[in-house]
Amino acid sequence: MPQHGIHPAEGFDVNPWQLRWRGLDIGMIGRTETLFALSNGHIGLRGSFEEGEPVDKPGTYLSGFYEVRDLPYAESGYGFPEAGQTVVNVTDSKIIRLLVEDEPMDLRYGRTVEHERILDFRTGTLRRSTLWTSPTGRTVRIRSERLVSFTKRTVAAIRYEVEPIGEDMKLVLQSDLLANEPIGGISAKDDPRMAAELDRPLNAELADCEDLSAVLVHRTRRSGLSVAAGMDHELELPANADTAIRADGDLARLTVAATVPQGTKMVLTKYMGYGWSARRSAPALRAQVDAALAMAKETGWEALKQEQSDYLDEFWLDADIELDGDPELQQAVRFSLFHVLQAGARGQSRAVPAKGLTGPGYDGHTFWDTETFVLPMLTYTVPAAAGEELRWRHMTLDKAKARAAELGQAGAMFPWRSINGEECSGYWPAGTAGVHVSADIANATARYIRATGDEAFEVECGVELLVEIARFFSGFGHRDSSGRFRIDGITGPDEYTAVVNNNVFTNLAAQQALRDAVAAVGRQPHAARELGVLDEEVANWASAADDMTVPYDEALGVHQQSESFTLLDRWDFEGSKGRYPLLLNYPYFDLYRKQVVKQADLVFAMYLFGDRFTPEQKLANFDYYYPITVRDSSLSACCEAVTAAEVGYLDLSYDLMSESVFTDLHDLHNNVSSGLHIAALAGAWTDCVAGFGGMRDFGGHITFAPRLPKQLNYMSFRMVIRESRIVVAIDGDTATYRLLSGPTIDLAHHGERFTLGDEPVTRTIAPIEERTPPAAPPGCEPYRRSTR
Repeated sequence: MPQHGIHPAEGFDVNPWQLRWRGLDIGMIGRTETLFALSNGHIGLRGSFEEGEPVDKPGTYLSGFYEVRDLPYAESGYGFPEAGQTVVNVTDSKIIRLLVEDEPMDLRYGRTVEHERILDFRTGTLRRSTLWTSPTGRTVRIRSERLVSFTKRTVAAIRYEVEPIGEDMKLVLQSDLLANEPIGGISAKDDPRMAAELDRPLNAELADCEDLSAVLVHRTRRSGLSVAAGMDHELELPANADTAIRADGDLARLTVAATVPQGTKMVLTKYMGYGWSARRSAPALRAQVDAALAMAKETGWEALKQEQSDYLDEFWLDADIELDGDPELQQAVRFSLFHVLQAGARGQSRAVPAKGLTGPGYDGHTFWDTETFVLPMLTYTVPAAAGEELRWRHMTLDKAKARAAELGQAGAMFPWRSINGEECSGYWPAGTAGVHVSADIANATARYIRATGDEAFEVECGVELLVEIARFFSGFGHRDSSGRFRIDGITGPDEYTAVVNNNVFTNLAAQQALRDAVAAVGRQPHAARELGVLDEEVANWASAADDMTVPYDEALGVHQQSESFTLLDRWDFEGSKGRYPLLLNYPYFDLYRKQVVKQADLVFAMYLFGDRFTPEQKLANFDYYYPITVRDSSLSACCEAVTAAEVGYLDLSYDLMSESVFTDLHDLHNNVSSGLHIAALAGAWTDCVAGFGGMRDFGGHITFAPRLPKQLNYMSFRMVIRESRIVVAIDGDTATYRLLSGPTIDLAHHGERFTLGDEPVTRTIAPIEERTPPAAPPGCEPYRRSTR
């Protein structure tokens, strides 16, 4: 649950296209390293200073690169995962140390006269300007700019310049590659949301240098993954300089020393390249990195920047959300969209971790967050990125089938948390029992196929994913004496209510997965035959879906989150006030027996599977579950915001959206230093498009029911549906739909169907009955910013 009462940290300017920090606050370093992180989905660089210190977590990550560790059990059991996986902080190439007349540049010493950093959402770069006076009284201005290339996924670059002020100075730059940096900070022993500690996980295999370039190759001890990191440089100097380069074990260093006259600059452009593999040799990886560096140098700094800007221009044409009435929210929404893009843009058949590549939180694992929160945004804005993530799931299908077989099940059972596709959650009630993750993957697969028409993906990957997941659920569930299909002994999204029968979210997700599998084999009979799908099997899937159990409490007039949930004792919310998150203050033994919800579960189901509920049921369910949901997960607020908007609680929806969007910018969970909450950031898109825009995609029928809260005067958003690019603009009591490019498309506005072609379509938004929302649990009120 958010730590309510925390106000936005001073230092951030409100700007619609930038995150700008002015001034220096050493206590904020951990947060700003995360917020200013750069990534392209393949390489991630935390926003630590080039000079190496001061630092909280230096952080350089590669998608899918991890080390294996033992999972400790007090008492082991059959089927328990034996090994965990933890993301590795690989060789750091960001470091460019500066010495001013033998005095190391360190912001903790001397005097920082001016300091600002700018994360630019349109250029895709992090800029920094610092005016610093050393303890001995010498002043220099430092300017730097860095990028992680969207167009060349193995490449990053930094341009670093130093200008002496007031006198000539002897300046020394040390540009490093450094492996096995100490990390420090809170570990998973103290907080399960943090990362396990790894002690020097990289073993040196190769170190070489020549002229202005160097490369290091390392290998993990247990996972057997090798990583190569390289650097090359360009120098712009006003006079001759002494240069020296060395490479040995965990360190490669280029040293440049020169006397720089006042009024001139010492400029170093650093190109960085990375490659990793489980199979390729150290010389082969070194060759890959050499090629990446050669490509980067041939392209040049200015061209790399231009490519970055051009890539983002295309992204914003398809994905931008424009707001009027709340400038800070506008900035936060674009910050969110930018970071979700960074998390998934160039993963290329790799997972999107819950923290992206911005920090070590959750050990770098991928959860259901990706398919259920992140992929909806990518599917309708950057569909190629969504397809690549789903191809990664298909690549790990053999592991999911092996896991199902290990547990005596048919089909594929995907992991609750993983890096390489194997289950590595050591707590089975909230891990293995969370079988809805398989249905979430099926739902994301079907959504992607509908939204893109990508038949090649469907034939190569989609049908098999859907078939194997349908096989799992049809075998995992069973029919009771009345003929109803049940799914028992599972955990839904609410991790405070574990190992239950017939969780509504899971059952509806499984029902949709079964129906999508039936439809897929009907569209692609040849692919189905190759998988050995029989007509009888398909009929069984359809029958199981039709007879799915959905618990409902007739006396209360609400759905039960899971069977008998409404019969449980109520949690003492007054007694737990100020003791959130509950998982760090109370035993699961107590939480599991009470009506207390960690994160939106049934309420989320009413958004994702909203065609299975009546409007009256949605209102009654929201009124029942909102007062017992404590939002101890960053995933909750965006889900509740969508349903709150649909049932008419627009002010509440606005506050819940703010909580989701500002989760990281305002550090509401007090753990942003370990990485961004990518799913919560993707919730910014969900809350705008599905919440205030009312967009739903049920069976490929795109509908809208837009309605703005009073805090916003205007909102527009863009989407890509198959080959059609559209923009929806909501202005007071009207909504206008425009087709920007592509074929005509059938849409609906508040139930009224229309075809969108060359001419814009404007429709009136009918007023909605204003309702007073139910109260949140005491101490769990939604986040309200100090200013509107």
